[in-house]
Amino acid sequence: MGSHGIKDQVAIIGMGCTPFLEHWDKSLDDLIIDAAHSTYASAGIAQEDIDAFWFGTSQSAASGLALAGPLKIQGKPVTRVENYCATGSEAMRNAAYAVASGAYDVVMALGAEKVKDGGYQGLNAFPIPTDGTQRTLTAAAMFSLILPSYSQKYGVDRDELRYTVAKIAEKNHFNGARNPLAQFRRETSAEQICEMAAVAGELSVFDCAGVADGAAAVIMCRAEDAHKYCPNPLYIKALSFVAGTGAGSLDPDYDYTALLESKWAADDAYAQAGVTDPKIEIAMAEVHDCFTPTELVLMEDLGFSDPGAAWQDVLDGAFQLDGRLPVNTDGGLKSFGHPVGASGLRMLYEVWLQLRGEAPEDRRISETDRNLGLTHNLGGYPGEMVSFVGIYGPELG
Repeated sequence: MGSHGIKDQVAIIGMGCTPFLEHWDKSLDDLIIDAAHSTYASAGIAQEDIDAFWFGTSQSAASGLALAGPLKIQGKPVTRVENYCATGSEAMRNAAYAVASGAYDVVMALGAEKVKDGGYQGLNAFPIPTDGTQRTLTAAAMFSLILPSYSQKYGVDRDELRYTVAKIAEKNHFNGARNPLAQFRRETSAEQICEMAAVAGELSVFDCAGVADGAAAVIMCRAEDAHKYCPNPLYIKALSFVAGTGAGSLDPDYDYTALLESKWAADDAYAQAGVTDPKIEIAMAEVHDCFTPTELVLMEDLGFSDPGAAWQDVLDGAFQLDGRLPVNTDGGLKSFGHPVGASGLRMLYEVWLQLRGEAPEDRRISETDRNLGLTHNLGGYPGEMVSFVGIYGPELG
């Protein structure tokens, strides 16, 4: 790829995140205000100090007016972006590039979604007519196809693989139970999940991320200015975004065992950051576990496991809080919830807490000589996807 990256040019100086819940008592405006003001407080600056704003939302608004209105932003640019479930990360990426370009000194990216009382249950795609060759299955059904494909390709027993992805949900609910902002805060066992009725393929409802309302935000500035605002900022090491062609459902060779856009984005991000072995250089990761099989194959796409080995790494506890590379320490989409426009920024919020030693002690990663955090955010379906990978660290160089 042709990306030169913006390593160490942009600093994160403040972050905020609302609880991700069924907010029947809060409007989109309320969530935006809560996230924005907690982020201003985190950075120790006023709204007037911010030069430009990026607003990520998939279904809750169609323009920057939805951010400018509740925050009473006067005479400044507010850019609304949307890129499926990677919308929050896309808002942050655009804002960071604006700082790196020299166009602005201080920027904010805020993602928000309010869907629970919108008349629908779940996330809605526009019913655009097609020629009949594209997918007609639900998202849960599409991602459930990973399991039989992975089992056949790598010779893993179907029942053992089903138990393996239930262990992913168990891990994420264990972490989410220790997170006061998470939507689901009860631990659950893999055995209980396997006993539940299937809703798509072999997946039960506890293999699927929750639908929630929520908002999260970040404030960024040039790296050389970071210590004017924050004694312990994070620095952006890499930002990569890849859009696929959407041809997976037409490709007879596509086998559902890899989310290639995620692999491509990761490879580019590692090149930007100078990471040669993510297994030993990444301290923790937040990944897009929209469904449990998604996290399974992402461990291989992101280079955390060898091809065909992620299932065994999961069973060995490699990605638990005390494992060699903790993944989804805040509960992930599975337990934290998934308001589309906010999820990518929620992931970054957890990296912000963990790498600065501010995560709650009962879900804090172990001390290590590694100091890089990774966020992975995707949107779409297997074979029809956009994908983002970001890498961050507390030190320059």
